[in-house]
Amino acid sequence: MRENENIYMQRLQSQRCYLYGPFADTILMLRPFMKSPARFSAVFVLLFLLFGAFVCTRLLNSPILVDTSAEEPIITTRTSRKHSREIPLNCTAYDLTRTCPSNYPTTTSQPEQDPDRPLPPTCPEYFRWIHEDLRPWAHTGITRDMEQRAKRTANFKLVIVNGKAYVEKYQKSFQTRDVFTMWGILQLLRRYPGQVPDLELMFDCVDWPVISSNDYSGPNATAPPPLFRYCGDDNSLDIVFPDWSFWGWAEINIKPWEVLLKDLEDGNKRKRWIDRAPYAYWKGNPSVAATRQDLLKCNVSDQQDWNARVYAQDWLRESSEGYKQSDLASQCVDRYKIYIEGSAWSVSDKYILACDSVTLIVKPRYYDFFTRSLMPVHHYWPIKDDDKCRSIKFAVDWGNSHKQKAQAIGKAASKLIQEELKMDYVYDYMFHLLNEYAKLLQFKPTIPRKAIELCSEAMACQAQGTEKKFMMESMVKGPAVSNPCTMPPPYGPASLFAVLRRNANSIKQVETWEKKYWENQSKQS
Repeated sequence: MRENENIYMQRLQSQRCYLYGPFADTILMLRPFMKSPARFSAVFVLLFLLFGAFVCTRLLNSPILVDTSAEEPIITTRTSRKHSREIPLNCTAYDLTRTCPSNYPTTTSQPEQDPDRPLPPTCPEYFRWIHEDLRPWAHTGITRDMEQRAKRTANFKLVIVNGKAYVEKYQKSFQTRDVFTMWGILQLLRRYPGQVPDLELMFDCVDWPVISSNDYSGPNATAPPPLFRYCGDDNSLDIVFPDWSFWGWAEINIKPWEVLLKDLEDGNKRKRWIDRAPYAYWKGNPSVAATRQDLLKCNVSDQQDWNARVYAQDWLRESSEGYKQSDLASQCVDRYKIYIEGSAWSVSDKYILACDSVTLIVKPRYYDFFTRSLMPVHHYWPIKDDDKCRSIKFAVDWGNSHKQKAQAIGKAASKLIQEELKMDYVYDYMFHLLNEYAKLLQFKPTIPRKAIELCSEAMACQAQGTEKKFMMESMVKGPAVSNPCTMPPPYGPASLFAVLRRNANSIKQVETWEKKYWENQSKQS
């Protein structure tokens, strides 16, 4: 117990952020690509071919550097089993012409009978929400007028024609949200060249949804404008899309998700759940929302211990120190972690859920593309928004008294993140969402007069510092060797109701336990 309190005091004194960390250099692992020699009767031919195969294999394992005297050389390496061939990043040519390569692959050529080609798995459960997000246009389709009405708050318009991306920018987003969102879409096109259909869409990079369902209900209501963004809620019709941080958040040094996910997996192994501090931990910016300011009241004091250890983030200090004390993979040291929304949803949800700790989710209003698959008491523990401190106190006491069940909740969440939120599935979600969206378009997508062509060269070759590093780390090397996962069917009315009822009943059960807990506490005092 004294050791845990010492940990808390050290944190209080250092005021280091638990959420964001500096990134490590990416290590590129190459797998040898071997072919068996043909069988011949002559021994000397067989020996000749074996020697040739050995030499070729050695060459294939070596990186190929083109124009090493150039400032931005083309670097290609042998691809892993994830990619059928590599698409080089040709910065040398781009610097000369300032135009995107004309030879970018726009089709996927894969042998139908390739024995090494893996069969696509069924997509995770949260993919079924794609159908629900697009349901407002299921009967009307999407007209150009509807799309144009979404321009009012959009940061940019994305157009895909013949496998190439074009963007018309309207207004700059906060930080580099728009930049890394566009970058992520370009990587999707590299992963599945020629498989993303022609489309046009409007994208809003602001946190909170703006397409109110109340404005488009009733017998005489018009169809809503289709607007893509990072989160939604039960009162909005915005189309939810993976957020920019999956490809890195340069301003606060969050690594690209594929790199960070491996770091978190390794970080989880450093300290067993039973040996972690038996408190609920949160650190962040409380100034963005009243509910976060309210959470600060739950901190330990001389008068009361709510089993919470919460801290206000000093971003200026953390930035000036280079985020050296905020490595995410080193922060999985508490049995419980608190997730609480800010001005809207927070990108921190995936980092917290990945930590093997029991995630205490303060009743949320918003959802992102994957969180609707989370089940209370299975993946997380629900916390009341209007009685946070008492709710957190009960959750921690319950978990410390039911250690095996608490560990199971933490493990279920981290397993979901590791297995169902890996980048393969993030790209597949984007792929299926855009494909289903494109089917609804009632017009032929065209390239706007003011649009510019986007390609990986146009973004990565001109980027600097952390932005460039994150782009290089998150760049898709080439087309995937397998097709996207297979979409699960849409929810029927009965199955959707069953999901919502199950979640509601689980939350109600926790509230019942909590009520009895505090009744017993009152009797004992």
